[in-house]
Formats: sequence, structure tokens, C-alpha cells
Amino acid sequence: MLNSPLCKMLDIEYPIFQGGMAWVATAELAAAVSNAGGLGLIGAGHMPPEALRAEIKKAKGLTSKPFGVNIMLMSPFVKEVMGVVVEERIPVITTGAGNPAEYIGALKEIGSKVIPVVASVALAKRLERVGVDAIIAEGMESGGHVGEITTMALVPQVVDAVDIPVIAAGGIGDSRGIVAAFALGAQGVQIGTKFVVAKECIAHPNYKEVVLKARDRSTVVTGVTTGHPVRILENKLARDYVKKEREGASIEELEQLGAGTLRAAVREGEVKLGSVMMGQVAGMINEAKTVAEIMAELVEGIPGNITRLNSCIE
Repeated sequence: MLNSPLCKMLDIEYPIFQGGMAWVATAELAAAVSNAGGLGLIGAGHMPPEALRAEIKKAKGLTSKPFGVNIMLMSPFVKEVMGVVVEERIPVITTGAGNPAEYIGALKEIGSKVIPVVASVALAKRLERVGVDAIIAEGMESGGHVGEITTMALVPQVVDAVDIPVIAAGGIGDSRGIVAAFALGAQGVQIGTKFVVAKECIAHPNYKEVVLKARDRSTVVTGVTTGHPVRILENKLARDYVKKEREGASIEELEQLGAGTLRAAVREGEVKLGSVMMGQVAGMINEAKTVAEIMAELVEGIPGNITRLNSCIE
């Protein structure tokens, strides 16, 4: 049903990646997704190396299936974190916010697959040249750090530009989105927001509740003036942040306003002054389920949607 080359490449049952969300994507969530047949990811974010090592060891205790680590290349600990994933022989590394070229050699030596997240065709082509194994093309519908191009426009252009597998991300929250991604030429999908409300996810109940209550226009993009835009819930923090941007606040002022707010939202449940990262797909998510239930729903809905499409074109 999901006969993607990614499954063989990564030794997974379904070409469904769980987003590597900082603070949210812990060992518990990553292991649950891998156990359910997808590819679970630990979000390293700004973790110090030993904190990441502890999460990896915990995940290894929870699953015997392959899982990966998402590494933010802007992290002050990036070199040490890369050393940890090499030592722990993590089979899949996804990266964001930069070019992983200097680390590819060491990762390839241990057999790791390197799959960066990109928001443009130019970056996808550049990273293919340095030897990455696949590309995650992420549209601006996603939560967290975003680009400027929608998933619908970005994915087919990246597919046409590279000769390696493309994983679609951004705005995918059900089996309709998976089928659409395959129609655009992707060989897999990455899903984040839907897994935030999974019962295995350790995010604070307040965080999960606002995701479940979100509607189609509940998010806003902040940080455009800093060059690192982020999609979050439109709460007091977001409104204050956007107001300061419009008033010409410096990057330093904006960074100070946002410092520590993601952790406050995820771990402490601060959903008014915290950075509640979620994608536009949140408006489709209305019920908390286990990871196994989410994966079954995603996969089992695919044949019906294909049948419906076929009936439209006969």
C-alpha cells in the first residue's frame, strides 16, 4: 500500500516520519512512532550532548526499531551533539537550520542516512551535491521554523530538481494529506502537530489542549524581521512579538522576548506567554489518541482516498 523506497532504505514499515520537535519529540514519542511502523525522531534542539545521550539511551530501551535524531545546526552544541549520534550509531539524522556538509563524512562512516529539512529548491540541490540521502521539503504551513513557500508549491519543484527521495512536510495531518504528498511526487511524509497530542507525548496538557482547540487561523508567523520566522499559536506572546517587530525592535530585543518560551509552553504549560509551536493543520486535530491509533488512522485511510480519487478521473 505504501511501497516507498524509503521503507527499504530506512528499514521501516511506513514512510511516515514524526517531526523532530524540540522539547516535544522526546524518547517516549520517538520510540512509540517507531514501534508503530514509522520513523520516530528525537528533537535535539539546543540540548547539551549528555542530555541527548540520555534521551537516546532511553529510546533504545523503549524500542528495538530504527529511530533518528533531528539536529538543529544552529545549536551551540552542534559539534558535540554530532559526536554523540556518531558514538551511539544513530541510523537516521535529520537536520535543520543550516548545511550538514561538514558532518556527512563521519555519519556515512557509521552507515547513517542524512536527511536535511529544506524550504527552497536551491538548498535542496546544494545538499544533494554534498551527498545527503534524501530531502525533507517543508512548506510554510508547518509549526516552528518555516520558510516562505507552501507545501503544495515546494514539494513538486524539489522533486523535479533532485534525484534523491523527497519527504513532504507541512500541513499534513491525515491520510488525505499523505495521498496528496505522493501525488506531488514525494516518497514519504513528515508529520509533527498531529503527534503533539499523542498520549505518549510528554508535552504539558495545557499545550495539548490549545492544539486540540485550534482552528484554521489560530497560528501566526513571528520573527520575520530576524530572518528566522516561526509559526506559533497567536497568543499574548505572539501579539507582543509582532507588535515589537512592527515598531522596529532590534533582533536582540526580540530574542530576549522569545528566550525560554518554548520550554515554558511545552514543559510548564505556559500557553499565554509561551511559544506554542503548531502548524496550520492544528484545526483538523480534535482528539487525543495513542501513537498506534494515529498511525493506524493515517495508513488505513489511504485506500479509501485513492478509490475516491480514481472515481473522480474515470
